Amino acid sequence: MCGIIGIANLDGKPVSRSSLQAMADAVEHRGPDGSGYFVDNNIGLGHRRLSIIDISSLGSQPMQTSDGNFVLSYNGEVYNFRELRLELQALGHAFKSQADSEVVLEAWRAWGPKCVERFNGMFAFAIWDKVRNSLFLARDRYGIKPVYWSRTGNQFLFGSEQKAILANSHVHRSMDRAALVEYFTFQNIFTDRTLLEGISILPPATVLELDMSSGGRISTTRYWDYHFEEPRGKYDPREYREELDRLLTQAVYRQMVSDVEVGSYLSGGMDSGTLTALAVNEVPYIKTFTCGFDISSASGIELAYDERQKAEAMSAVFRTEHYEMVLKAGDMERCLSTLAYHIEEPRVGQSYPNFYAAKLASKFVKVVLSGAGGDELFGGYPWRYYRAVNCQNFDDYVGQYYQFWHRLIHEQDRNALFSPITEVANNIDPRDIFRDVFKSHDNQLDCPEDYINHSLYFEAKTFLHGLFVIEDKISMSQSLETRVPFMDNDLVDFAMKCPVGMKLNNLVDAIDINENDIGKKQSPHFQKTKDGKQILRDVMAQYIPDEIAGGTKQGFSAPDASWFRGESIDFVRKKLVDNDSPIYNYLDRETVHRIINTHLDGHENRRLFIWSALNFDSWLEQTL
Repeated sequence: MCGIIGIANLDGKPVSRSSLQAMADAVEHRGPDGSGYFVDNNIGLGHRRLSIIDISSLGSQPMQTSDGNFVLSYNGEVYNFRELRLELQALGHAFKSQADSEVVLEAWRAWGPKCVERFNGMFAFAIWDKVRNSLFLARDRYGIKPVYWSRTGNQFLFGSEQKAILANSHVHRSMDRAALVEYFTFQNIFTDRTLLEGISILPPATVLELDMSSGGRISTTRYWDYHFEEPRGKYDPREYREELDRLLTQAVYRQMVSDVEVGSYLSGGMDSGTLTALAVNEVPYIKTFTCGFDISSASGIELAYDERQKAEAMSAVFRTEHYEMVLKAGDMERCLSTLAYHIEEPRVGQSYPNFYAAKLASKFVKVVLSGAGGDELFGGYPWRYYRAVNCQNFDDYVGQYYQFWHRLIHEQDRNALFSPITEVANNIDPRDIFRDVFKSHDNQLDCPEDYINHSLYFEAKTFLHGLFVIEDKISMSQSLETRVPFMDNDLVDFAMKCPVGMKLNNLVDAIDINENDIGKKQSPHFQKTKDGKQILRDVMAQYIPDEIAGGTKQGFSAPDASWFRGESIDFVRKKLVDNDSPIYNYLDRETVHRIINTHLDGHENRRLFIWSALNFDSWLEQTL
């Protein structure tokens, strides 16, 4: 896992090596094992290396083909590189190293931009293609590895992180207010915008071409997309279970390839437990890592957030070398500034527990397995999908599901909250942004299963992508590579065609559950969260304890609702209430205070909004 950066001067001026080095130094944490630079007049590529496969100097980058026509700066892992290597050797390609990066480079020479369709892995890379006189950027199917780009005057800049682009002296820092509206609506950014105007994230499964022959014309091509589809006709459940068992084992086996030690997160839930159970067949006594929480001041559902006991029980079963740490309320306050620097902009949920988990794992290993993706592929959030399972048409579906994903603010608070930037907010319709997510998922909506598949598509495209972006930044802040076996291509292809009836048990009741409702644990509907991932539960029952395979869905989250009312209440007030926070240049002070007070008074659970406001405050202090 590495950091990539680059400059293309569209006016023909030579690239400054010192400018390249400044950009690479900004992401040194992504690759502490080495650095490299390539300059060819007005084209420059840089690389920071975290050595995982072929840790010798032969794997150093930027890497050139023997004829000098192609130059690569690459971040990621292509797990089927050995099969591709054999195919390329049969075509006459010679290799100097054992690195997957050289396979990516030779695959480009053989097949051009279409080579990405053959890759099974996670990656973001740049290719300087002298034959086409073009610079290319490419990103993996699912967006596990990010890459950002910006065109500023006569310069095209790119990097694994925004801070690499910001290290260039020509970049002007200003807020993208449209992206801010998007974030404080969905707690995510669905488009390719970032909170910095002029800096874009390359969408997943996309190849960007900067054509130097036409003065720097930019074009993008999407080469893949999710397509969840219900099989028509009868099917044999036993065959599906057998195939899932085979594909899960294969995925873990593929992603254990490494020349350094591989560990695994073990949260106490089914997904990480599944991966650990299969990984120990490849590496006995694997190291596992858990973050727990001090719940002495928690209440309601948050009393169940500490899963250390379950993780320890599974560690005993799998005979892993297990490490854990316990987070308290003050740990969020201590890491917030550092966390905001590394994740660069807030996305999705509270991410500081993941930061501490990565910090723990990085003390022992350079690679760690994560269970991310299991919920999104196999229906782990049934109380979400059931909100929009009985719909009349697509418009009806959008109306119902949009209301759930309008996560941070109530619709009636929208105008007041964005009043400082009303000229921008009034020109943005969040429903249109929401609706646009589906423009490539053209399923017929004829039955409840079709609406469920629409929801699975939406969450994979938006929520899961946000999780991947944050996880990449967090793990790489600790020079740690996170791998996600659930996102193996063959496994994803299977999951998209797996019958909804094998993922969820109850498609009849449109159950209205708000996952932030106070006292949700006491709700009679809460047990419906056991409806999800049925096929995965069935298959993994042979590997993991029954109480885990049949247990209630539990996300990895700290008891922030309780902490924000208790130990962290002074911190919240200091940052957002008593002081003149920079967020009030963009958000209405009175509205923010009112939302916070509804939480502090116990009337509503607004932990997501408070976390987002705190994160935004820290981001502004460091970035603008």
